[in-house]
Amino acid sequence: MSHLKKVQGGVCTAHEFVAGGISCDIKGEGKDRVDLALVYSLRNSVAAATFTTNQVKAAPVKVSMKYMNSRNIRAVILNSGNANACTGKQGFDDAVSMTKTAAEALNLQSQQVLVCSTGRIGVPMPMGKITLKISSLASVLSREGGEIAARAIMTSDTHPKESARELQMNGVSVRVGGMAKGAGMINPNMATMLCVITTDATISLSVLRKALSEAVEHSFNRITIDGDMSTNDTVIVLANGASGGPSIRANSAEYAMFLEALHSVCLDLARMIVLDGEGVSKFVEVEVRGAVNHTEARSAAEAVANSILLKCAWAGNDPNWGRIMDALGYSGAKIEEDRIDIFLDQLPMVIGGVAGPTPLANLRQVASGKAFRIGIDLKLGGGRYAALTTDLTEEYVRLNLGE
Repeated sequence: MSHLKKVQGGVCTAHEFVAGGISCDIKGEGKDRVDLALVYSLRNSVAAATFTTNQVKAAPVKVSMKYMNSRNIRAVILNSGNANACTGKQGFDDAVSMTKTAAEALNLQSQQVLVCSTGRIGVPMPMGKITLKISSLASVLSREGGEIAARAIMTSDTHPKESARELQMNGVSVRVGGMAKGAGMINPNMATMLCVITTDATISLSVLRKALSEAVEHSFNRITIDGDMSTNDTVIVLANGASGGPSIRANSAEYAMFLEALHSVCLDLARMIVLDGEGVSKFVEVEVRGAVNHTEARSAAEAVANSILLKCAWAGNDPNWGRIMDALGYSGAKIEEDRIDIFLDQLPMVIGGVAGPTPLANLRQVASGKAFRIGIDLKLGGGRYAALTTDLTEEYVRLNLGE
C-alpha cells in the first residue's frame, strides 16, 4: 500500500498554516474580486524558493531574493492585477512596503515576509489601496482560507489551482499542500506563474532547498504554453515542522518519501497550469528518448513543444508528424533522420524517418482528443526528457491582443 495519499486542500492542508484573501480593486475596474492573498505559518519555519531566470526581474522577485537569507521566513504576501515589474526604485520600495506592512500586522520582521505579484507590467502599484487592506487581511486568516487565497492570485486563470498530499513517515502524518496561478506566458525554467507550497515536515533549510530544486526541475520546468518567460515567476515552499516528526536527512528513505510528495504536488499544479492555458483546447505531452544525453533530449522535446506551426496544427486536429521531424532537425540535438520513430499515443506515425503504417484518419481521431502523447525515439543513446505543452488556438490570439 502506498504511503502517499492525495487529500483535499492547498496551502492550509499542512498543520499550523493559515491563509486568506481580500479585495483591493488593484486594477481599478471597480470589481469586487479578491486580489490580495496572505499565507502565514503560526510557528517558526524555513523557506526555499526558485525564481525566474529572466534578466528583467520584477521588484517583488528582487525583494524576495534578497530576503531568502533570512532563517525564519513565516509568510508570503501576494497580489494579482499588477506585476510591479519595470517600475524602477518606486516599485522596489513598494514591494518592501508590502512586506513591512504585512510583517507589522503579523508581529514579524520585514525580512520574514516574502512578496509576489502578477499582472500587468510597467504600471505603478496602487499602494494606497493595498496598504489599507493588509491589516484587514491579516485579521481574517484562517485554516479555511486556502481556497480564497488561491483565487486571489488568479489573473487569466479560469479557476483556482490547489493540490495536497499526505504521507506517513515513521508513524507520523506529514502533509504537503500548495496553490499556484498561471495560464499564459508559460515557458520552461519557470513559467509565468506564482506558487506557494507549505509543509509541516521537519526539514533543514539545505535539505528543503535540495528537494525543491529537484521537484521544480521535474514539474514546473517542463511546462510550456507559448514560449514566453515572465518577469515574476516564483515558487516558494515553507516548512514549519508542525508534524512533530524527526528531521528529514538528505538522501535518506524519508527524504525520498518527502520528495515524492513534494514532486506530486508540484506536478499536479504544473499540469493544472497547462490545462488552464489561455485559449487552450488540448494537453500534449512530448517525450523524447534515445537522445545522446539528457541535455539533447530536452532540446529536442522543447523544440517540438514550442513549435508554433505544430501548435496550430494540433488545434486543427492534425498530428502533422512532418512538423515534428522539422522541429527535431533544428533543435540542436543530434539526430539521424532514418532512425527516428514517432508515436501518437501508441500509434506509429513515423518509423525509420518515414511515414508509419497507421492510417491518417486514425491519427486525426487521436489528435482530435483533449489530451494525447507524442513519443519520439531518436535511437542514439540514453537521454530522455518529457515536456508538457498545449495547442495554440484563435482564442489564444484574441485573449492576447491587449493586456
